[in-house]
Amino acid sequence: MAPKRNAREVTPSSTTTTTTVPPAPVLKNYSKSTSNKSAQDVALGIWQNYLDTTPQRTKLIDVFMSFLVLVGVLQFVYCLLVGNFPFNAFLSGFGATVGQFVLTAALRIQTNTQNKEEFKSVSPERAFADYVLSSLILHFFCVNFIN
Repeated sequence: MAPKRNAREVTPSSTTTTTTVPPAPVLKNYSKSTSNKSAQDVALGIWQNYLDTTPQRTKLIDVFMSFLVLVGVLQFVYCLLVGNFPFNAFLSGFGATVGQFVLTAALRIQTNTQNKEEFKSVSPERAFADYVLSSLILHFFCVNFIN
């Protein structure tokens, strides 16, 4: 077994080693060019593209999904302000809202024209029938949960 070295001893290899520090990277000063758009212009461009390219059926589904978000927020705010005495009623209503939103999002995905390759075997009529049946089952459970 080799003898231990004292930390204060200087080793010959450490005195002859030189290290070079690489120079710091030069940061270029990028100024905003005139081609950059403001956030408002970008948002308006996205909105205009949505209005121009989205089918009317998909827009109707999006409006219903926005309504469901609004209803869920109103239910939650009402629960915070007034109270949640029949807590199972709040849970049932909020669960129905969230569940309906999820089912509607699935319907939107299945009926979107850009997703035809993903859902070759599912026609829009079949997707809507699945949506209606799933909604009935969801609301059946929510009504039974109220008691």
